[in-house]
Amino acid sequence: MIALIVSHFVLAACAGPLVRRLGRLAFLVLALPPTAATVWAATRWEGAASGKSVTWSWEWIGTYDVSVALRLDALAELMVLLAAGVGMLVLLYCASYFTDESPQLASFAGNLLAFAGAMLALVLADDLISLYVFWELTTVFSYLLIGHTSTRKQNRRSALQALTVTTLGGLAMLVGFLILGQAAGTYRISAIVAEPPEPTLAVSVAVVLVLCGALSKSAIWPFSLWLPNAMAAPTPVSAYLHAAAMVKAGVYLVARLAPAFADIPVWRPVVLVLGGATMLLGGWRALRLNDLKLVLAYGTVSQLGFLTVLAGAGSRDTALAAVAMILGHALFKAALFLVTGIVDHATGTRDLRRLSGLGRAMPLLCTVAVLSAASMAAVPPLLGFATKEAAFDALLRGDRADRWALAVLVVGSVLTVAYTLRFLWGAFARKPGLADTPVHRVGAGLLAPPAVLALAGLVLGPGVGWTDRLFAAYADAFPAPAHPYHLALWHGFGTVLLLSVAAWAGGAALFAGRTAVTRISRRIAWPTADSVFGHLLLGLERVALQVTGFVQRGSLSVYLAITLLVTLVGQLAVLFTDRPWDGAVAPRVWDAPLQGAVAVLTCAAALSCLTVSRRMKAVVLAGLTGYGTALLFVVQGAPDLALTQFCVETVSMIVFVLVLRRMPVRFEEAIGTWRRAMRIPVALGAAATVGVSVWVAGAARIAEPAGAAMVEEVAHHGLKDVVATILVDLRAWDTMGESAVLAAAAIGVTSLIYLHRRSETSMNRDELRGETAWVLSNGRLNGLPQGDDTAPERDWLAAGSTLAPEHRSVVFEVVARLLFHPILVLSLYLLFCAENMPGGGFVAGLVAGLALITRYLAGGRFELAEAAPLQPGLFTGLGLFVSTGVALGGLAEGTVLHAWTHYGHLPVFGDYHLSTSVLFDFGVYLLVLGVVLDIVRALGAKVDRQIERAAGALAPATDTGTGEPSR
Repeated sequence: MIALIVSHFVLAACAGPLVRRLGRLAFLVLALPPTAATVWAATRWEGAASGKSVTWSWEWIGTYDVSVALRLDALAELMVLLAAGVGMLVLLYCASYFTDESPQLASFAGNLLAFAGAMLALVLADDLISLYVFWELTTVFSYLLIGHTSTRKQNRRSALQALTVTTLGGLAMLVGFLILGQAAGTYRISAIVAEPPEPTLAVSVAVVLVLCGALSKSAIWPFSLWLPNAMAAPTPVSAYLHAAAMVKAGVYLVARLAPAFADIPVWRPVVLVLGGATMLLGGWRALRLNDLKLVLAYGTVSQLGFLTVLAGAGSRDTALAAVAMILGHALFKAALFLVTGIVDHATGTRDLRRLSGLGRAMPLLCTVAVLSAASMAAVPPLLGFATKEAAFDALLRGDRADRWALAVLVVGSVLTVAYTLRFLWGAFARKPGLADTPVHRVGAGLLAPPAVLALAGLVLGPGVGWTDRLFAAYADAFPAPAHPYHLALWHGFGTVLLLSVAAWAGGAALFAGRTAVTRISRRIAWPTADSVFGHLLLGLERVALQVTGFVQRGSLSVYLAITLLVTLVGQLAVLFTDRPWDGAVAPRVWDAPLQGAVAVLTCAAALSCLTVSRRMKAVVLAGLTGYGTALLFVVQGAPDLALTQFCVETVSMIVFVLVLRRMPVRFEEAIGTWRRAMRIPVALGAAATVGVSVWVAGAARIAEPAGAAMVEEVAHHGLKDVVATILVDLRAWDTMGESAVLAAAAIGVTSLIYLHRRSETSMNRDELRGETAWVLSNGRLNGLPQGDDTAPERDWLAAGSTLAPEHRSVVFEVVARLLFHPILVLSLYLLFCAENMPGGGFVAGLVAGLALITRYLAGGRFELAEAAPLQPGLFTGLGLFVSTGVALGGLAEGTVLHAWTHYGHLPVFGDYHLSTSVLFDFGVYLLVLGVVLDIVRALGAKVDRQIERAAGALAPATDTGTGEPSR
């Protein structure tokens, strides 16, 4: 199973080269994984029908009993056959539907196959968390497929709308999954269905949240708005995602969980009411539309409501009818969407008001359409008739709520027949006063897939009994009735058949009076859900603008004060309510007098920040508070923390200085006396509250400190530095996540500086035709020697000659030249000694970054280019790659980030050992170095170049190779 899923994603990743080499014929190759999945599922039919299951699992998060678990049972068997089988036919259809010149064909092909893989994994998932992951993957790929033609606004809007609705439902569903998993004590779906948790209030809430996700995915009212708009996608997407796959995911989830939760009081009202309303609303709307694809779209919404009622009704016979209807619906609706694509392909339009005479011009296509539409209208001897008979019979023999639901479904079936006739008439009939629509020839490659689906519906009508054992294997999870229903084409004359005849007659009457029906429908039409959604978004945007305008005043001090006050009020409320200091150990003022002295100096520097008006002075004072904190770490005996704090504070101060070059010297915000007087008590109150909170948190400890155990564990592996070991081994997950966040934040911030391409910052000295920014930013000093009188006699740096003579310092250049390589060596020493000495990849990367900063400060942006000729993104990406690779390497032992250690002996160096934690730390080292280099290039070299450009000191812009001049 896992090999089939992985093969979809692997081949999807190869879609680009395949399409470039084979063109549209690449779809034939891409159809291989769904074909293999279909064949594999077909070979498992007998076992699934006998009640057997095929399982596979891999432990993912063992602490929380979360695993990637797959399970093929009767219900999954049906869904795999649909997801893979229809996916295979749609991919074959694409080979004839598109041309080699179709835009973005490679990305479309890859996304479609990847969606098929995600859908296959979704229906096989036997773990709630795994199911959610694959659920959201289908959402993402659906977004990409709907928005395939991204140049059209309608496609972008429809894709975003589908993503918004289904993602919000998915988030609610995730919360429900977490509650269910905690209540049941497991996230394994088969175990939850076998032994459901007690129906408590929490479980009821969880069920409602899960239904929100399922109903939004299957476009059940009030979430139905996204599906019709998704018809902006290419027709193959509509045939697969919106008929046989994605929209079935919600129905599948309802069917999967119904045996466990259908008896919970909240389940049936939600499912029956919303499902029935959706069937009526969707069918009624389809009667007044003129686009064939939209007629099918609203018909799909209506049929999904029908399926939801059956899947959630909670009895054995309705469950049997539900799975049979899932099969029938996928066959006829996918075929009709493919037929619509052929009509559009052959005529250039889907407007039924412009189509005429296609039945005679394209008889084979008309035959396929009639077979599929007859199945949708439940006409014997097609599969749709057998499945609807089963549905009517099951509801007729149910309780009072089931019979009310039956009445609604009969009315909905009347609408189904009416819009089915409207579709056939609109697409293929010859209309009075309208000339026959010219068509061009359609190849067999286009016609074959819908023909296969239509013939399957025709064959499975009389042969529906062949599926009875498989479907019953799922339905038998419900309590068995006295006389279980068995699928068959003919059950004789009776009430059920009379209801079907009434539906046909009512639908034919509605179609006969289609002009009046359309006029009435448009006259009493409510605002569309799409219009309501648009107005809601517009209103939300306006409210957001009003709130933002009220709160975001442009004053950083106000923002900080509000944050501190909210924190202060919240913490004080908790402290005075719980009074946690009762019985707590009194805090010590200090462990050593030196701590008190450093603390006083640090507080003095912090308080001085409240009164300064110059930006540079504020930066220096803020930096002193950081250095004071580092000194406290030194006094306390935490050299790792002190070293990291010193490096971070140094880099931060340099970055602040670089930024301040483009900012006014003084703070421009006007601060009144009363506001200045309010800052001190707010700051002191917040600090005191945080201090008390830290004290009571430490005093509340009742367990033994973990430090001794960690020291013992680290020593057991022959190591000494507990802090570094925690970062790269015991808590490596945290380090990995923080590294990714650091990279994303740095790239995001520096991208605000690079308004265009990151590679546009030229480091070629030939572009400089005037003075550098280091001269432009300051006037020449009067009364001092100029020119070569102050210049060093030789160049100590590679690009020192680009600086103005009065800005060159022989001392600084010599020091930078002498210290650059020793600092780099020191960074490597801090990296490799971290297991036994203070150091680590983070601080080592900062030290290496300081070496590059020194070269920049001594020689300018061209000197930085000489010192680091590679792009920062290379270091950042390589660091993430190394860290991730080491993490995934642990899977060889079954656990991500599993540590490996190699011991050896070298003739000169003696005994050594190499651990994967060092390699992981090396990835952190490269990442931090790349981040620092990126910041220096953005806030240093890039700003220098902007200054030079503004002063006209750069050569005229040249073409960058992107079609735009370099900036």
